[in-house]
Amino acid sequence: MRTQVAIIGAGPAGLLLGQLLYRAGIANIILERQSADHVLGRIRAGVLEQVTVDLMDECGVGERLHREGLVHQGIELLFKGARHRIDFPGLTGGKTVMVYGQTEVTRDLMAARAAEGLPTVYEVGDSVSLHGFDGTSPQVRYRHGGVERQVDCEFIAGCDGFHGVSRASVPKGAIHEYEKVYPFGWLGLLADVPPVFHELIYAHTERGFALCSMRSPARSRYYLQVPLEERAEQWTDERFWAELRARLDPQARERLVTGPSIEKSIAPLRSFVAEPMRFGRLFLAGDAAHIVPPTGAKGLNLAASDVKYLAAGLIEQYRERSAAGLDHYSERALRRIWRAERFSWWFTMLMHKFPGTGEFDRKVQEAELDYLVHSRAASTALAENYVGLPL
Repeated sequence: MRTQVAIIGAGPAGLLLGQLLYRAGIANIILERQSADHVLGRIRAGVLEQVTVDLMDECGVGERLHREGLVHQGIELLFKGARHRIDFPGLTGGKTVMVYGQTEVTRDLMAARAAEGLPTVYEVGDSVSLHGFDGTSPQVRYRHGGVERQVDCEFIAGCDGFHGVSRASVPKGAIHEYEKVYPFGWLGLLADVPPVFHELIYAHTERGFALCSMRSPARSRYYLQVPLEERAEQWTDERFWAELRARLDPQARERLVTGPSIEKSIAPLRSFVAEPMRFGRLFLAGDAAHIVPPTGAKGLNLAASDVKYLAAGLIEQYRERSAAGLDHYSERALRRIWRAERFSWWFTMLMHKFPGTGEFDRKVQEAELDYLVHSRAASTALAENYVGLPL
């Protein structure tokens, strides 16, 4: 078959891009390694910047988000047994974030694509291969239903994540990778219990980091910093709740409602950037090009800003026959990516307990947290980065 843009990956980045292109009259197909159910089964974060909310509206899928999403006007930082609030609107001129699970973002975009009858091919496995993107006639080959197939296209968008085929298809030497791996992971637990607090609590404690988050008024998501060698199977629900209690302040400890876990898993933390993000007619977006530790809630939002830049470039190419947007895509995207990488790295370094950290370093962390919550300038910098820097 022939199309204008072949999109690899049916996560939020690929689906957002497909919807934006469709609404601009640009034909596209999405190829996904896994089944639709598997994609929807991925448990991910759900703090959305305004740029992501605006893109959902632009795609025509924002109705449920505005109806069910939770507007958050701040976060709480817990250290030395006390909580301190960071007031987003008061520090940023009225900006907020929206808590709405990434699974729900994906579900809304899937439903919109299906309603329009747009081509999405799931369960192509590891059969996808990219060809000719260094010329003018790219091709994507894959196997589906036991049949070898080929898509002839004009551009390829690699939205297939860190382990996808898109970045792996770039010739060696054409890409530079920057990476930092952190010496711990996040043990996450999802449960149908009311949140311990109406806003997120970020806890810095002698026992390690903890995060109290939520998906809805009746579903909570909690995280504990754990050593990399830990396995989720080693953590019973009872052990998890006991450890979380030990990392909370007395008021939160008293308000904590526990219950059986729906899902429990450990995610390693890394910072990663691949440069550049364009190779001929192949463009990388989202996790295919960068990973951030989840501390700063930037992963999905960076993917959304990539998509915004890439969609604008493709639309300019087809409407105005101008390649300017595509030519500057990588540079524009990377400027925002590195700012988010810096913030996510800084927040991670500030809030976590690192192996081998001495007394001096721990006291410096506490001093920086104390300065952060008592200096309006420092609080403003945190709030500005958290709600999202301008595009």
